[in-house]
Amino acid sequence: MILITTAGKVGAEAARLLADRGERVRVLVRDLEKAAALARSGVEVVAGDLGVPATVDAAMRGVSSVVLVSPAVPAQELNVVASAVRAGVRHVVKVTSKASADSPIARRRGQAEIENGLIASGLGYTLLRNNAYMQNFFMSAPSIAGESSFGSAAGDGRLGMIDTRDVAAVAAEIALAPASHAGKTYWPTGPESLSFADAAVVLSKVLGRPIAFEPLTIEEQTQAMIDAGLPADLAAMNAQAVGLFAEGDCDYVTEDVPSILGRPARDFEQFVTDHIPPFS
Repeated sequence: MILITTAGKVGAEAARLLADRGERVRVLVRDLEKAAALARSGVEVVAGDLGVPATVDAAMRGVSSVVLVSPAVPAQELNVVASAVRAGVRHVVKVTSKASADSPIARRRGQAEIENGLIASGLGYTLLRNNAYMQNFFMSAPSIAGESSFGSAAGDGRLGMIDTRDVAAVAAEIALAPASHAGKTYWPTGPESLSFADAAVVLSKVLGRPIAFEPLTIEEQTQAMIDAGLPADLAAMNAQAVGLFAEGDCDYVTEDVPSILGRPARDFEQFVTDHIPPFS
């Protein structure tokens, strides 16, 4: 049995992929109704809360591997690690990002705390330090659809963006056969490093109309994220991270996805092609 700790973009896709392969997979969610589609696809969906250890322990029964993915709240994810130790779990695949205890980005400091706790636990582990997600463009979808433009404080910075579907596939593959990945840290990316101006060119090509990229200040980026529905503190943190993109923080590409999956990572053009309706 493989346990996936949330049913967000990565968790839900990983669960679906495993269920499609006939594997036993369980997902822990707060709201069973929101995971009804997963339940219909053969995933065992259980109710619980990462902040309530008893519910995590209940979900952990009979589990051999865990895909640990959540909004990077250290107390919650370390609850999962402790529960996995109690249950005798064999391996934890930690979905993470750039992590550093002295990072200016609070989320990265939190990820470092979680990673360190996992490593110290004695459990088998693999870290997936993913590059920025292509799906972050969904926050700009209303502007792209309605105004044929989008803004960002990333400037001319380039990113080796990755599709969350590939992150999910890598996590699922490792959870199924963790032995050769134990103790390793991977840096999954897409196949190319693109600037946001490059992304505008791809969007224009796929959507069949000119899409403009407009540089933003950090303050403007923060407000745009608030307007997209993010809480103010989360918007400020995300905008700060986007500002680092302009400095080349995510300008790298690896072969980790093809080496693990045996196929190329999806490129940005494929991502847009597969998600035309939100951008139209």
